[in-house]
Order: sequence, then structure tokens, then C-alpha cells
Amino acid sequence: MTDVIVIGAGAAGLMCASVAGRQGRSVVLLEKGERIGNKILISGGGRCNFTNRAAGPENYLSSNPDFCKSALARYTPDDFIALVDSHGIAYYEKKLGQLFCDHSSRDIVAMLERECEASRVEIKTGVKIEAVRRAEADGSFVVETADASMEAKRLVVATGGLSLPKLGATDFAYRVARQFGLNILPPRAGLVPFTFGGEALAFCRALSGVSAACSVRLEENGKKALRPPGFTEHFLFTHRGLSGPAMLQVSSYWQPPTGLCINLFPDGDARAWLKENHASGMRLNTVLSRRLPERLASAWCAASGPTRIMRAYSPSDLDELARRLENWTLHPTGTEGYTTAEVTVGGIDTRDLHSKTMEARAVPGLYFIGEALDVTGWLGGYNFQWAWASGHACGLAVSS
Repeated sequence: MTDVIVIGAGAAGLMCASVAGRQGRSVVLLEKGERIGNKILISGGGRCNFTNRAAGPENYLSSNPDFCKSALARYTPDDFIALVDSHGIAYYEKKLGQLFCDHSSRDIVAMLERECEASRVEIKTGVKIEAVRRAEADGSFVVETADASMEAKRLVVATGGLSLPKLGATDFAYRVARQFGLNILPPRAGLVPFTFGGEALAFCRALSGVSAACSVRLEENGKKALRPPGFTEHFLFTHRGLSGPAMLQVSSYWQPPTGLCINLFPDGDARAWLKENHASGMRLNTVLSRRLPERLASAWCAASGPTRIMRAYSPSDLDELARRLENWTLHPTGTEGYTTAEVTVGGIDTRDLHSKTMEARAVPGLYFIGEALDVTGWLGGYNFQWAWASGHACGLAVSS
């Protein structure tokens, strides 16, 4: 018998275990992989975008958007930065508040491991869990593994979502949640590249490797509840479709058959710019190559009809060109799925949990944290901040 069992030694699980241990609770942290923090290790190109200075509730999508407010307010980016500073880890701000390790994401994993050691957390790796049940006698939780049976007064599930199965992602958290009567909102891949078919795919393949700035939003149809703002960032053509930060951001909100509206003039007025160049004797693609990568300018013009010299276009032609440049609409056939998705959208319905503690409303002593919940952050360190915040809130709660 121990006070707390935490299943899953990722970002949220490590944070929760260390906080609970620091409060004097006996904690066992179980991880099915042979090492801890797998997703932390590969994140940010191996440098771990461990938080975002601007992280707030508005940077998360959920069917219950108020749920994340309490945990995020009680454990802020500044709190995690202070922890990083206390361990002497060097970091830098890349852009838009995104913080990365100077050296390696291994620094963050080592920091969390040291925090667990200082809190006397017992970490067990390579653990295959065969069953989770509740003891009839006292309501404690029993975790059956291939080698042993463990029992705790409180059980925390921090095994993440379905994204990146090559790192060991499974539906374990959803299965446990269903077992105890919690609702699961349909999961889908988020922060993931788009795929296309037909002519759109041929267009993307011909430009594979080309990147450009844009703002992207969803076509004005379909569901409105989770409609994002326009994301202004770069996008990238691939041999399967579209990727890059702008596309990854909007992918978390996208559902078929909604189209993507891409503005190729994110920082300007296309109509005014075309009017300035109206007297030119150069062809449209040549003029556009001043604003866009040359290959993209040529391909976009070729797909839009016969290309003429600028002064051959009428004012109404310029209006139509500007409209299309600022509302270039493409319809994905899908996404690359969980194989390359950075997060899972949907998951455990947060209406079944207490927002302050992460405890299941109908099952005292059972907690869920991190990516397994229906709380998904934007690209840029927001999902790690949710892991830290939800783990910290739960760590305090299981110690009370």
C-alpha cells in the first residue's frame, strides 16, 4: 500500500509525482517504456519548447473552455521558468513567447527526475499494467502488473492521448476512464499536417519544400463552436499536402469537409499592392515573385488561368486577383493522423472532473491529467504548460 500511484512518466505524470512527494506522500510512478519523458525528449527538435510566456486559457481548445482556467492560473509559465532557473538550465526565447533549452530537452527530463528523487518518488520503468480495479473493502485502487500487485489510496492516470504511437501512445487513459464511467469525447489528431488528393495534391507535390508566410482560417461553414482565430505564420508544401506552423495550428480545429482559407498577403493589402504595380509591363507571376517564393508565384498564377502583363488587367480583374490571393481556398482530404500529430484533440470529458483537483466527480481518489483530457493547446509550448499546470494541481490535491 502506498499513498499515490501515478501511471505515466511523461510531463504531467512527472510533475504530479514530484509535487505529491514533496508534500510528504509516498508515491510510486509507473512507466511502461524503458525510459521516462519520451515525448519531452523529442519535442522542439530535441530542445523542448517547454512553455510559452503568453500561455492563458484563450490558447486552448476544449468543449468545456472554462475548465483549464483554474490550473493555469495556479501554476503559470513564470512558475515553471523559476523551476528551470533553480536547476541552472540555460534557455532562450525563439519567437512568440516560445522558450527552448539552449542545449537539450534531456535537461528538462533530468530536472524532473531530480525533483522526483528529492521527493522520494519511486520510479518504475518497463511496467506492463494488466488491470486496474477498485478494492471492495476500502475503496483503494489496485494496479495489477505482470510482476506484482500494487495498491494506493489515490490513482492518477497520466498516460496521454493517441498521438505519436511510435513513442508508445495508447488509449489506456480512455479505457480506464470508461471503466469507471467517465465520458470520452471523440479523439482526433491535432497539430498535424494536412493531406490532399487530386489536383491539389499534384500542386503541393510540385512545390514540396517551398515555404511562405500566410494567415490561415477555416472556411465559413460547418461547426462554429471551436472556430479559431486566423493564425499568421509560415506554411510548408510537402509531398503529401501542407504542413508548417500555420497549418499545424489550424489543424486542431479542422474537421472535414471544411476548407482552408489561406491569405498569401498576411501583412498587407493585396488590392493596394496590385494597384501599385498595375502600370508594370511585367507579367503577374514575375511581379508576385517579389512577395512570394518564385516557384509558388508561378504555380499559383498557372493554376489561376492565363497570365498576362500587369497593365492588361482591368480594375475588376485586380479585385478578383486580390480576393483570391487573400482567400485561396483548399479542401484537405484529411490529415497525416496520429503518426505525426503532436497532440490529441478531444478525450476525457472535463465535465466529469473537478477543475481544481483533476479528480473524477463520481469516483473519489481517481484523477486524470495532461493530454488525456479534452484540453488542447496551440503549437508553441502551450501543451507542456497544460501538463505542468494540471500535474501540479493534481499533485497538491492528492496530498490533501
